[in-house]
Amino acid sequence: MGILSGKVQRQIASYQRELIETHYQEVENMYQQIRGWRHDYRNHIQMMKALAANDDMEGIRAYLDELDVDLNTVDTAVKTGNPMADAILNSKISLAKSRKIRVRADAHIPVKLTMSELDLCCIIGNLFDNAIEASMALPEEKRMIRVYMDMKGSQLYISFTNFTATGKLPRAGKRFRSTKGQGHGLGLVRIDGIIERLNGYLKRASEDGAFTTEILIPQLGGGQAGE
Repeated sequence: MGILSGKVQRQIASYQRELIETHYQEVENMYQQIRGWRHDYRNHIQMMKALAANDDMEGIRAYLDELDVDLNTVDTAVKTGNPMADAILNSKISLAKSRKIRVRADAHIPVKLTMSELDLCCIIGNLFDNAIEASMALPEEKRMIRVYMDMKGSQLYISFTNFTATGKLPRAGKRFRSTKGQGHGLGLVRIDGIIERLNGYLKRASEDGAFTTEILIPQLGGGQAGE
């Protein structure tokens, strides 16, 4: 990647701070919804007890249906086994769906990761943001993001695929050239820097209107999740 100028380094640092602040705000918004529902939990129980005392089974059914809808709005769609991955993935999936982008996610992290949560947040957040930006150039029926995460031996494997409106993307050296402006390009540089620092592997491919990023990150010494 070469030696970056001081100006570029400052741009990356500034972009990183803005990115992390955005991610954590998304996470905070999601958990505020969850905390609000839990706060009302006792009131819901009292309401159903009152309906039961009056033998109002129809009222209980209707109330449970309302609670079911309410709960589905805050329940996490993806449960990987890693709290930070859950928070970032679900906040980004919610953002993608609000922009009419379908997301197919299959993510499992059954071990305690040795990489930092900051690095994990940066990688997943940047990949998702880039995929969302590229998808917005497509008609709604063609917008799709596929996410896959799992352990391959002692390495964390991450794969993101999204469709693009520009077909096969042009390369600029080892990296595909960004068409989304400065922030997008700095996000790619940030990912590359983390993967290099963690002695990981990164591959990008652009074929048949789909752009795929594959990442492997060593996690030697990771124990079972929750230990």
